[in-house]
Amino acid sequence: MDSERIRIERTLLIVKPDGVDRRLVGGILSRIERKGYTIECMKTITIDRELAEKHYAEHKGKPFYDKLISYITSGPAVVAVISGEGCVGGLRYLMGNTDPLKAAPGTIRGDYATNVTKNLIHGSDTLENAEREIALFFGGE
Repeated sequence: MDSERIRIERTLLIVKPDGVDRRLVGGILSRIERKGYTIECMKTITIDRELAEKHYAEHKGKPFYDKLISYITSGPAVVAVISGEGCVGGLRYLMGNTDPLKAAPGTIRGDYATNVTKNLIHGSDTLENAEREIALFFGGE
């Protein structure tokens, strides 16, 4: 009998200011836990401009960059480290397409997001970015 190797991954989750403002944090976290993922640690912060610019560095120079920075720094956000089998891709699937009009019903964005900028939630897109983003938000903790 072959044993399957289970790959436990860690990823960064951000419930963005619109999700906090609309009081959707509990519902979003509940969906993540019901999927079988673990919330390893979590905190509520207001992301400052310096941290936002580091987090979104790959978007610098794009037309939406300034709007993105203004939005993510506009109020409290909940940041968390999520772990579980295949959770980087799994969480992104659960989140749905960045554009809520293209996000499938049953996904977080498909059910709750209102537009591309205010799309409620962020999840790391690769294992490498997950490591970098977790270090940015939870470095010394």
